[in-house]
Amino acid sequence: MKLSVMLNYSGDVMASAREVVELERAGLDAVWVAEAYSFDAVSMMGWLAARTERLEIGSAIVNIYSRTPTLLAMTAAGLDSVSGGRANLGLGASGAQVIEGFHGVPFEKPLQRTREIIEICRAVWRREVIDHHGPAVDIPLPAGAGTGMGKPLKLINHPRRERIPIWVASLKGRSVEMTAELAEGWIPIFYVPGRADRVWGDALARGKTKRDPALGPLQTIAGGPVLFTDDGDLAAKINDFARPQAALYVGGMGARGKNFYNDIMSAYGWEGEAKVIQDLYLDGKKAEAAAAVPAEFLSEASLVGSVGHVTERIAAYASSGVTHLQLALVGDLAQKQRTLEQLRTIIG
Repeated sequence: MKLSVMLNYSGDVMASAREVVELERAGLDAVWVAEAYSFDAVSMMGWLAARTERLEIGSAIVNIYSRTPTLLAMTAAGLDSVSGGRANLGLGASGAQVIEGFHGVPFEKPLQRTREIIEICRAVWRREVIDHHGPAVDIPLPAGAGTGMGKPLKLINHPRRERIPIWVASLKGRSVEMTAELAEGWIPIFYVPGRADRVWGDALARGKTKRDPALGPLQTIAGGPVLFTDDGDLAAKINDFARPQAALYVGGMGARGKNFYNDIMSAYGWEGEAKVIQDLYLDGKKAEAAAAVPAEFLSEASLVGSVGHVTERIAAYASSGVTHLQLALVGDLAQKQRTLEQLRTIIG
């Protein structure tokens, strides 16, 4: 199991990035860079590539609409080159609010577009001439569109790797199935190891039956806050830090009847709580919505507690298929380094 952290897209991103450079020395294996509608992820990934030696550097995620499929492939190839073969391309559809509201691009055919982008990226990295005409993507533009001067081309440079790992952020049945079929890795959200199978198990199984063995086993990244402590009150306080974000997603993303995160919480077995969170949040009662997030959910999705408890939680994540343990490290840099070293000892 690999240890990884996520760079958030808000706050002092550079301070977090400089911290990652130090954490590499304590045993960190991977860093993931978010984007949303903040600073772009690629600039920071390049900065990290220049200042680290062995870290995997991934996007989590860049969306599939604001860059063309071939630009996504070019960008990943460039990052893989400057990092010495350490890049991971994390893709996701994002959502209509961001894609149409910030980028001014129609949010259309997300599943089909993701499938075609994966195909195109791998063809670009193999330096094939790109002549792709699918339901979601037309390259080159067909006759009657544009100037008519477009012609099929291939990447000029030879990529460091023909197969850069593609990770897909997916939540719902068909998209999770497609991820398990086509991608090297899966990026879920609100992952609770003991309950994940009831939400995604069938979709993952269907996708894996169609999976090319050359892809290897599906990798999965999930985790939560981590701190070694025997103080139960402190552990509960650390877990409570996740309440506002959980309430935002479960209560405020989308609308009633169309909120994937709310669906996940319900499928985990907290259907009543999910409805209460959403009703409160959409009524503007954000603090009350956060307070309604089940403490059991927060505890099961975290790695906070005694050494024995954290060791059990790591085993639960591993047995559920998690290959990259995503850590929200707590404390100052020295505390985070000590935590990483302890985790490294436990995992081996």
